[in-house]
Amino acid sequence: MPKACDVCGKGPQIGNSVTTRGKAKYLGGVGTKITGITRRKFKPNLQRVRVTVRGTNQSMRVCTQCLRSGAVTKLVQAAPFKLPSTDGAAKAKPKAKAKTKAKTAAGAKP
Repeated sequence: MPKACDVCGKGPQIGNSVTTRGKAKYLGGVGTKITGITRRKFKPNLQRVRVTVRGTNQSMRVCTQCLRSGAVTKLVQAAPFKLPSTDGAAKAKPKAKAKTKAKTAAGAKP
């Protein structure tokens, strides 16, 4: 099984890991030097998710960008919890009005 997203096909990419040493010039040093370059892999963040596809449930490997963008719909295992409705909840009590302080004249004492 390839380590790629089943939705967008994003897979591992090859790049360089650059190792540097020294102090940057703007910090008062003589500058940073590259001491080594090695090859590395940038792997996508894949998650194994149960997904509803065309009315059937499947397990797929999906990258997090596809999950966040809504490209797939996750399987709902159970209905979310709902509070039981009561008659008293429908008729809410009116809120008490906030008391306002009467403004007094600048020189007058209360």
